[in-house]
This record gives sequence, structure tokens and C-alpha cells, in this order.
Amino acid sequence: MLKIGVFSKLSRISIRMLRHYDEIGLLAPEVIDRFSGYRYYSEAQLPIAERITFLKNMGFSLAATKEILENFEDRDAFSQFLSVKKAEVTEEVCDLERRLILLETTMAKLRKDESTMTYSVSIKKLPERYVASVRQIIPSYDQEGILWHILVEETAPLQMQDTEPSYTLAIFHDGEHKETDVDVEVQKSVKGNYPNTEHVVFKTVPPIFIASATYQGSYDKISEVNEAVANWVKDNGYEFNGLSFSIYHVSPHETQDSSQWITEVCYPVKKK
Repeated sequence: MLKIGVFSKLSRISIRMLRHYDEIGLLAPEVIDRFSGYRYYSEAQLPIAERITFLKNMGFSLAATKEILENFEDRDAFSQFLSVKKAEVTEEVCDLERRLILLETTMAKLRKDESTMTYSVSIKKLPERYVASVRQIIPSYDQEGILWHILVEETAPLQMQDTEPSYTLAIFHDGEHKETDVDVEVQKSVKGNYPNTEHVVFKTVPPIFIASATYQGSYDKISEVNEAVANWVKDNGYEFNGLSFSIYHVSPHETQDSSQWITEVCYPVKKK
């Protein structure tokens, strides 16, 4: 039998953690002397301690580790635990990569002249348009492509003619930013008249007065442009008057190079 100090050295687990493992039923001493209270472990428990450390290093919680150890001989169950943990770690890595990109982008902007970080906001009137429209609840904003795929696929047999200029845009119908289940409508302005399809509705959209800013680059910049438009509206005696939308002048449909995308962020406004 091994005293707790010796077992701690051999297992490379602190005495404090060994006591905690005992409290939660993860790894109990083989024997506790009822008179002295000394804890004794057996050599046969060293492989168990090693498994606990191994699972901890892979990121498993102590609760999950306990469940795995209780079913350690079940290879299928262990494989399922590993698959779930791999998916979690992969998502964490993706999240860290997104944060790193955001940090690097922000640092790069700080190194540039401040004038390169500003956006020009203008007031304009968007004319009346006849559009092909698809509106649905989709899982998230970055899955807007689902709607464009529906529009293109269902209208292909109609051989639609684009207007000049052609307005291709997405309208965000929720009154707030949502993490999931977002209400989005995509529109494409067309010439002529066409019958509705299963999911595509053709309609005439009235003219609208907007404040807008156009930028080139990936959609990660939209928050900055939103801020620029909001400040302009506040500083120039206007107020918001409807749902925001984005016009895609150059989109992923034309090029997969995000540095070449050109987007116009639009907010309906009116004079105070």
C-alpha cells in the first residue's frame, strides 16, 4: 500500500486534487485508517490515476471523466465520448481563429491612418422596383445563401430579365439582432411580369428614402459600417424609418474573393 504522498509523486497528481477526487467519487483511497485517518492507495490504482490525467488533458470535465471510467471497457461508448469532445474542441478552435482574425484586423486598422477607417454616408431615394422575393426563417444570418439558392433554382425556367441597374438585396425583418432563427428576405429587381413559384413571390416595392454607405471587403466589416451610418443619421437630423437591408453590388455569386465584394448598407430614414 502507498501513502497519499507517495501515490501523489508516482501519479503526478497533487494531494489536494487526490482528496478532491475522493470527495466526488472519482478516485477513492483503497484504505483509510480509521484511527489515524491516513489514506492509502494501491499500486493497482496508478493506471486509473493515469487515465484521469489523460482524459483531463483532452479537456474532459471531471463528471465526464467519472462516467467514462465507469464504462471504460465499452469501446463504443468511449469512441462516442471522443467524437463529441473532438467536435467541441474543433468548434473552440474555430472560435479562437475568428477571435485571432478580429484581433489582427483591428491591430492592422490601428496602424493605418484614421481616415482609411471612415465610411462615406449618403442620402438617396431607391426607386420603385418589381422584384422576385424569397422570405423565410433561416438558422442564422450567415446562411442567407439558402434563400438565394431557392430564388435562383425556382426562377431558372422563367428566364427573367434583370433591370438596369439591378438591385440585389437582403432585408432583415427582425426588429433586433438574433442569434438563431432569423427572418430574412432576399430580393432581385427584374423587368417584365412573372408567375409566383412555390417559394418565390413577385411584387412591386414602393420607393424608399435611405441613408447608405458602400464598402469593399468581407461581411465582417458590416458592424463598422452600421456604426458609421448610425452616427451620420444622429448628427444630421434624421431618424430611422424602417427595416435595414444590404444591397450586394458584387457578391459571392460573382467572386469567391471576399476582398472584392462590394456591399451597400442601407437604412430607411426620414427627417426629424
